[in-house]
Amino acid sequence: MEAKEYFSKKRRVVVKIGSASLHYEATGKLNLGKMERLVRELCDIRNRGRDVCLVSSGAIAVGRNVIGLAERPSHISTKQACAAVGQARLMMTYQKLFSEYHQTAAQVLMTKGTMQDNVSRKNAQNTFEELFRLGIIPVVNENDTISTYEMQFGDNDTLSALVASLVGADLLVLLSDIDGLFTDDPHKNPNAKLVPVVDQLDEAVVSMAKGTTGSDVGTGGMETKLTAAKIATCSGADMVIANGADVSILHQIFEGDFVGTLFREHRDEDFYIADFIDRMEGY
Repeated sequence: MEAKEYFSKKRRVVVKIGSASLHYEATGKLNLGKMERLVRELCDIRNRGRDVCLVSSGAIAVGRNVIGLAERPSHISTKQACAAVGQARLMMTYQKLFSEYHQTAAQVLMTKGTMQDNVSRKNAQNTFEELFRLGIIPVVNENDTISTYEMQFGDNDTLSALVASLVGADLLVLLSDIDGLFTDDPHKNPNAKLVPVVDQLDEAVVSMAKGTTGSDVGTGGMETKLTAAKIATCSGADMVIANGADVSILHQIFEGDFVGTLFREHRDEDFYIADFIDRMEGY
């Protein structure tokens, strides 16, 4: 099957973008031009008749800038205060941008407990399904004001995969600051090669990510992305890691002509979200 035809069959897509991709490094302020282009791409995916969900980091960084903190906060309580301020500002910006393209966005804040508890998980799943039915684009983030899960587990990579599993997505796209999975850390080894397709996550693939957790500007690295790939592919979704420097790569993915790494779905009928999260305690 040709790549274009392969991706054209995707009907429910989760896109994750990290803090580093949304802010100007020099000032810490939101890159509004890039956010606008991202929203336009997401609206175009929706206009094609696909369900689309955005998992967006950035609340703490936005709040820090609004409050006027010169340095990244180190205390959990300060991070949570920044998140409380920043999440409202971030969502206000998204709402305005989505409305300019005649789309409605909804805020969904989640915690680890949402996914572990059977009742909460089902309630969240019902909410997502109704939002999709109504043609609304969910914008998801970790609820950092009451949870420290995202701060410890890798810049929303894991959360985006859990969301993809929860909603039955058939494609997860991680927009990163790197082109995909390499045979070695490309920042240290100029001979590192991009891996275009991973059919199955085995030890050889996992070993490629060792020691590259500092490859992203945010809190996540390649190891967290492989954790996300494990969750997504076992849940029946393909996953793509692509460079989010130019968000037009989203429509390039659906054209089947892009630079990145595709992790092919490898559904595991025994995979269970709550059990997986339990095993990650102390990760």
